[in-house]
Amino acid sequence: MRFGVSYYHEYQPYERLDEDVAMMRRAGIDHARLGDSIWSLCEPREGEFHLDWLRRILDALHRAGISVVLVTPTYAIPPWLARRHPEVMRVRANGQRVAFGGRQNMDITNPTYRRYAERVTRELLRRHADHPAVVGFQLDNETGTGMAYNDGVFDAFVEHLRGEYGTVDALNETWGLTYWSHRLGDWRDLWRPEGNTNPGYDLEWRRFQSGLTTGFLAWLAGIVREYASDGQFVTQDMCGTHGRGDADRYRIGELVDVHAENFPHATQDGLAHPPIPNTIHPAPSQGSGPAQLYQRADMAYGARRDNFLVTEMNPISVGGPDNTFPGYDGQWRMAAYACISRGADLVAYWHWHSLHYGRETYSHGILNHDLEPNRCYDELAGVGHELAGHGDTLTGLTPDAEVALLYSYDSRYALEFQPCLKKQGGGADRRSYQRIFDRFYRAFFDARAQSTVLPPDADLNGYRVVVAPALYVADDATLARLAAYAEAGGHLVLTFRGGYADEYARARWQRAPGPLRAAAGVGYRLYSNLTAPVLVRAASDELTVGDTATAEAWMDELEPEGAMPLVEYVHPHFGRFPAVTTHTYGSGRVTYVGTLPNPDLARDLAAYVLRASGIRPRGADLPESVRVTGARTTDGRRLSFVGNWSFEEVAVESDELAGTDLFADAPVDGTLTLPPWSMRILADGRWGGASTGASRSSSAAGTGSVVPPRRG
Repeated sequence: MRFGVSYYHEYQPYERLDEDVAMMRRAGIDHARLGDSIWSLCEPREGEFHLDWLRRILDALHRAGISVVLVTPTYAIPPWLARRHPEVMRVRANGQRVAFGGRQNMDITNPTYRRYAERVTRELLRRHADHPAVVGFQLDNETGTGMAYNDGVFDAFVEHLRGEYGTVDALNETWGLTYWSHRLGDWRDLWRPEGNTNPGYDLEWRRFQSGLTTGFLAWLAGIVREYASDGQFVTQDMCGTHGRGDADRYRIGELVDVHAENFPHATQDGLAHPPIPNTIHPAPSQGSGPAQLYQRADMAYGARRDNFLVTEMNPISVGGPDNTFPGYDGQWRMAAYACISRGADLVAYWHWHSLHYGRETYSHGILNHDLEPNRCYDELAGVGHELAGHGDTLTGLTPDAEVALLYSYDSRYALEFQPCLKKQGGGADRRSYQRIFDRFYRAFFDARAQSTVLPPDADLNGYRVVVAPALYVADDATLARLAAYAEAGGHLVLTFRGGYADEYARARWQRAPGPLRAAAGVGYRLYSNLTAPVLVRAASDELTVGDTATAEAWMDELEPEGAMPLVEYVHPHFGRFPAVTTHTYGSGRVTYVGTLPNPDLARDLAAYVLRASGIRPRGADLPESVRVTGARTTDGRRLSFVGNWSFEEVAVESDELAGTDLFADAPVDGTLTLPPWSMRILADGRWGGASTGASRSSSAAGTGSVVPPRRG
């Protein structure tokens, strides 16, 4: 287990390398990330390299036992490159070339950019890759294309289509280009994507942009691996959760040795559970409460079905001057262990010290602008010292998971182009897919399930429940696999828009939900947006629906064909249709949710699914603010992470609680006192009836952690 920071000695206002390193060591920090935006410092003028200054920093960190991940300095270009070669700058959809003055403003496919990027990367690695402090390399930073519309990108897209479809006639038929007289007679007739209105075109364009990101990183990885020695790893840090719209975590995960993601998150009241209504925090679309952290971690773990690195966590704050929400006492520690409990082998913070100038002056580091210790530093130092004593135990954990949620980039892309939901204030909600996915992840979190997030083509063996939120774009083979999963004994949860379109974003020409209709035991011919929430009630004794449960935003006019209604609308028109059904299929079950449930209904439904699947969630008898997650160590021991996400001290008594407090090295006999914002880790605890989730196999999850052991 590693504990670290991003360190920018080059930004310090005065010389304090030795002091910084000493403070890091006092805080238990043993990992640093360097070099992500040093290109102009390393090459101030074309072909003039100044790289030796970095060795002094590497030497100082190495003497202190702090390992280093060296980043390729490729995501922020120097001014001379933009001035001398303006063709490297990215072009927006409106045809305007991005002006210099920010970062990630170039076309990553441009040959001139790549030539210079390769040269500076090779110079950096030639001089420093073999330094004993360097244990790994990061490819670029939060990489994406920025949706580049440069001429070269479009030309490459046309060539990509030639390879995929072969002829313009095949493309005409697949995309339905008879519509609006769009049929192509020649590849030269293909219009540019900025004028496009065709969903098949847009889906292919989005896939192509994502492929460019993966291709760029693969190219960069090839260069880096020429210099990497045995034992040094290659990683890449993605934006966490839904991340960028031009980067696919599953494809990127395949080309690195260990996956990494950045985890900015809500803090203060935004980290409380139950959620506190009307809480303001930096990114409400990314969720609130501890669920946001667990969702980020479960999505990161799913990239390779293996342990991952958290390369950027909240120090004092993340964002601009209006987003300053330093954590309450205890929240930094809880956030760190939440990530570790779900498979993180590194927790690192962006960044060490607050900057005194530049765009991110008020995206604070661990140290504020006075560069002195503070309560953030003190609390993280406590975490560092705990990890120093127990890092081996907490490295390479396999998190428990009873539920697998399937995340489909194709469905996300298609529903961003043709959103099915409206925003609360009106207008199309381009985040319809994310909104639906988040609601169902949160539902199972609220019902105390432990989850993982997988691609639609993942191996589903070992998961008792599989949830496919808004799986709008999918080929017949994928849907057949899901039906077979249920027939073989699994519990498949489908939602509205599931199975509606094929792999080309064409609406299927059969009654919805298409190939899933027989398995779901239900069909529908019409559907409707909802102008206001609609009350619902239970239609079966198999579940309980609370008085505050409502259907939101959408409803399918479901017609049972063997399925049993579970929930119905309380409405003079929609009341004739069930809102939720369930159907026995083979040895398993398919539950179909034909609406967007509000959080209360979503939790009720998730609780039903778990109960019907024979899953007793961990901590079911504990107070609402207390959440428990489990994991297995590399030597087979069981760990339980018990957290109190509130200001109220909680005395917990449960027959399920037993074991040894990992940090106190003291027995726990079923009774715990949890102060506000605190987490305890129990080793070899007993959790009667709890599922241990899908076990990790060598084929699914690699060979374990590539993160080196802690030093000293």
